[in-house]
Amino acid sequence: MNQILDNLNEEQKEAVLTTEGPVLILAGAGSGKTKVLTHRVAYLIRGKKIQPENILAVTFTNKASKEMMSRIVALLGGNPLEKISYNTSFNRNFPTMGTFHSICARILREEGHYLGYKRSFTIYDESDSLSAIKKSFLELQIIDKKAAPQGVKSYISSAKNELLDPTKYADLSSGYFQELVAKVYPVYQRILARNNALDFDDLLFETVKLFQKFPEVLERYQKLWQYIHIDEYQDTNHAQYMFIKLLAQKNQNLCVVGDDWQSIYSWRGANFQNILDFERDYPEAKVIKLEQNYRNTKAIIDSAHRIISKNENRSEKKLWTENEAGLPLMVAELYNEQEEAKFIIQESGRLKREEELQLNDMVILYRTNAQSRAIETELIRFNIPYRIIGGVRFYERKEIKDILAYLRVINSDDDWIALERIVNMPPRGIGATSMKKLLDYGQKHKLSISRCLEQLSEININPKASQGLKDFARQIEVFRRSKETETLHELVDLILNKSGYADFLDDGTLNGEERLENVKELLSVVEDYTNLNGKEANLDGFLEEVALIADIDNWDASEEALTLMTLHSAKGLEFKIVFIIGMEDNLFPHSNSFFDPEQLEEERRLCYVGITRAKERVYFTLAERRMLYGGIHANPPSRFLADLPENLVANYQKIASNDYETKPLTDENFSSYYNIGDQVIHGEFGEGKIIDMDDDDLKVDFGQKHGRKWLSLTYANLRKKER
Repeated sequence: MNQILDNLNEEQKEAVLTTEGPVLILAGAGSGKTKVLTHRVAYLIRGKKIQPENILAVTFTNKASKEMMSRIVALLGGNPLEKISYNTSFNRNFPTMGTFHSICARILREEGHYLGYKRSFTIYDESDSLSAIKKSFLELQIIDKKAAPQGVKSYISSAKNELLDPTKYADLSSGYFQELVAKVYPVYQRILARNNALDFDDLLFETVKLFQKFPEVLERYQKLWQYIHIDEYQDTNHAQYMFIKLLAQKNQNLCVVGDDWQSIYSWRGANFQNILDFERDYPEAKVIKLEQNYRNTKAIIDSAHRIISKNENRSEKKLWTENEAGLPLMVAELYNEQEEAKFIIQESGRLKREEELQLNDMVILYRTNAQSRAIETELIRFNIPYRIIGGVRFYERKEIKDILAYLRVINSDDDWIALERIVNMPPRGIGATSMKKLLDYGQKHKLSISRCLEQLSEININPKASQGLKDFARQIEVFRRSKETETLHELVDLILNKSGYADFLDDGTLNGEERLENVKELLSVVEDYTNLNGKEANLDGFLEEVALIADIDNWDASEEALTLMTLHSAKGLEFKIVFIIGMEDNLFPHSNSFFDPEQLEEERRLCYVGITRAKERVYFTLAERRMLYGGIHANPPSRFLADLPENLVANYQKIASNDYETKPLTDENFSSYYNIGDQVIHGEFGEGKIIDMDDDDLKVDFGQKHGRKWLSLTYANLRKKER
């Protein structure tokens, strides 16, 4: 018990010991909310003798969930590295912890049959969902170019977050685009049902529907989870709010933790009013404020408070800290985005040399993803290692999605979208026309994939495609039998080699070699999952984990590299040094917020979040002129800079480009490195030959398939093929 209650301040201890009834913990930035949550769960188990299985803790990232699990195990005297099942059925010897989506997925695995779902349902990612939307367009013969599938998908997502089914949405829709969405929505849902699939939003939507339609199921989970904890409550949307409300209504032992000052996700349905209205929803609630900050310097705290204090719609609290006063926040105004990037490189290099900081102590934050381009260009030019959160994810690479599609078809006999992806990969002579005939036949007769493939003789498909489909069907049957006897690692290895996919990738090019290496890295992911879950590891659980993983879950804080990410991605993280770039009106705050007071307040909260990521120092940069979205923009300084207290801000003098040390960190000079006639390799176009040069631009002949293209060395990321 001493380990659980020692080293807590008075407010933290009160939050840990107040275990009965509704509790609202307003936790300011850096105030130790994760510590409070983990100690509270440990106290329930050790001090109150609550059975672990009766405790639920919901986080917003898998990373946060796993960190909490590890801390709780350590507090209870166990090994933080011991195997705990995260993704299969609920572990009765440990509290249930995870994201809303992962917990709802597990509920639906157990109870989805009430709603007509098979246990092996597939979770569609963004690209799968978009494919289903496009199929809906085809079924409805929608050819309007203004009707973007991505936009329709976004509207359907919003509808599900508001718990509006197709019928309710149709009743409320008005105007051309909403009425179009109302037509697509039910067709999209039918396609998901035919494929025994759910999209991300369905996981919450269908679980709430399950609880509302089947009170006996809800009662079972109310009895199971008698103590409920919700992290980042300010970021909950309506579906999440209802999920929590239904679960907590019997026992009322609901502890929510959050900070309305850090609510920055309204664009994806989050409603920070949920946390402001908590006392209205639960009149008996105990409210505890965590106001002592352990992360930031006084200068950072006071500056962030000055920013957020301009918002009218917020809770009242005042962060304070016993940390040192710290250095003033630095503002650097540069000529353009290239000079901005060079300044960051110069200053990060100085911090590394003079203050013995590491690159992974620093982060570059920006309002929009497009701003990363200029920074990346200079980092590449100066050979500085960096990682970007929110770029092309490992699981979105084509070769990875192909192997996962094989696993999905093996796991589910109804996943036609996964089938389409890999039925002719590697090529088996199965064209689009033959595939359409197969799909139409299966849909018409409501057949599973295997039953449809058994009836090929009934479908008018050319002999070559028919033979290819028969070969494919035999392979899948072998893989399905192997699923029952082999480990996941052995199954993936078998798919790679027996399907011919490994040979298909290994085409003798560097690009093919990289793609094969990526697929082999998937074997490492499989191995990690198996080691973590032990005997409970299975294909269902693995596919679920992969489907629900987020960019930030793969972030490794120990990697020696500069981190680049959007301000939205940075919440929950901390760094010694933070660079916030693009501090210009129209960029940050974003121009979309100028005529909407609520959006402008959210932009201000986003600035508050960015500042409080820094433990020691904050740099703001802005440019007099900036090339963005294909044009030159000259914006005034961000209005947020004017809100900062003058005594806590220092300004760099404008620095001319010739004041920078522009020599690259390596002796290589790009333009002299290449010559006409050199063979080069491009990530998308493959191998080609340089046929002309103009300074840092090369004209490359990629052969008949891609033709001749002018490429910039700055952006193209070419590699020279050594002779």
